[in-house]
Amino acid sequence: MKLENIFEPILMQKRDLVRVFVKGGILSPGDFYKIICTAHSLGTDFIHLGSRQDILFPVRDKNLGELRKTFEGISTEYDTDGEKYQNIVSSYVALDVMPSTPWLAAHIYHYVLDTFDYRPHLKINITDPAQSMVPLFTGNLNFVASPVDNFWYLHLRFREIDTKPWCCPDLIYGFDLAKVARTLEEMQLPTRGLEYPEIYQQLKERVKFHTQPTTIPLEYPDTTFPYYEGLNRIAGDKYWLGVYWRNNKFTISFLKALCQLCLQTNIGKISLTPWKSFIVKGITEKDRIVWEKLLGKWGINIRHSSLELNWHLPVLDKEALELKNYLVRALDQQDISTYGLTFTVKTRKSPVLFTSVVVEKNEKDRENAPDTYNILYSKEFNPNLMEYTYYARKVPKEIIPALLIELSKKYYDQLEAHKPHAENSIERKAPASSTSKALYQCENCLTIYDETYGNEAANISAGTAFVNLPESYVCPVCGSPKSSYHLVHPPEN
Repeated sequence: MKLENIFEPILMQKRDLVRVFVKGGILSPGDFYKIICTAHSLGTDFIHLGSRQDILFPVRDKNLGELRKTFEGISTEYDTDGEKYQNIVSSYVALDVMPSTPWLAAHIYHYVLDTFDYRPHLKINITDPAQSMVPLFTGNLNFVASPVDNFWYLHLRFREIDTKPWCCPDLIYGFDLAKVARTLEEMQLPTRGLEYPEIYQQLKERVKFHTQPTTIPLEYPDTTFPYYEGLNRIAGDKYWLGVYWRNNKFTISFLKALCQLCLQTNIGKISLTPWKSFIVKGITEKDRIVWEKLLGKWGINIRHSSLELNWHLPVLDKEALELKNYLVRALDQQDISTYGLTFTVKTRKSPVLFTSVVVEKNEKDRENAPDTYNILYSKEFNPNLMEYTYYARKVPKEIIPALLIELSKKYYDQLEAHKPHAENSIERKAPASSTSKALYQCENCLTIYDETYGNEAANISAGTAFVNLPESYVCPVCGSPKSSYHLVHPPEN
């Protein structure tokens, strides 16, 4: 397989935007405040959030002097020329919100991201395979956490026609990721006809980095997608807040008030998601009421259904947004469940898909021909497998809701087939001492309650049976009630 061209960027209306790179999707409230104030001074009342955890805003006149002045002293960079440079995506936003690899703590993300002291041209993903909020393989260089402390898988993917990324034979040390990425950029891969094994061999000849042989294949995360908005409890008697805006136009007046409240309540980080939303972590119980007042004052709705949230749309694509709204309304009237599924509306060529179901618009074969669409779904409904199958071709818009209902039923039918594998995975990961105790799992975020250990943070002592937990018990990760747990590992007789 030869590499000829890197993903062709989709510029179109993005030429009219300023793109602010938020490395890893992690931003301080102070920097966020400066960015939105700059956007406002350049003539806009709102910003967009991009699928690569970047910030975008339109300007009447790209005053480069004003931009340079504003970004002085901020670790965040920007681009005014389409997609010449790329943001680094990370799954830091999912930390404390979803299950995570045990060694991948917040400081590891920060250390690794800090080593990237240059502005990349390639798309780089740094992700935890235990979570399913941030896609693993939408980059050219995809670093995925392994079971070995601070060692990472590297998956390469440089062309859209490559259906799957190529996995390097070695695990790479975390603090060498930037060195590896920079060297790959210097190799000018798009202009050279190299196969992936040749690329990796030349990489090793050009730069020294620490490795370990890959002995354990990567385990893909469960496809269950989190509900990523609203106030939700996390460990330490704190909360995280997810904010989603239906049209992806976040008003600057609201964002200013939010940043100011972050500073007043000692919130140090704001995390951007790839789903046109952001998350604020670490809200204390005593400050919860002021955050609820903020949402109420600005009329922020945090009760969207998962049916509406789990859609990925291109920025500035009015046609895709209108089709999504039509489909959400049609499906909502049917009371259909789409829990666990994610959707994309694709009205034009896009480089990488990362949802389980795709609604794809066809090009017209004649000028006055009616619009038709294809429906695709990923293997096992897991987008990380990067294999899509056509479910229907060239259907009119009015038929799509009925086909999505059929496809959702297909999804739930196949869940039973994968259930034994999931149970075996849980048993394999559980400590040997827990085989005589029951394990219960939260159906919303997959957190395990192990009777062997209890829950010290909630004053539940080790050895406490799940049935003896108080009815007021809630999941320490997502705040779901006790009734959301189900038995996944029965005790031995």
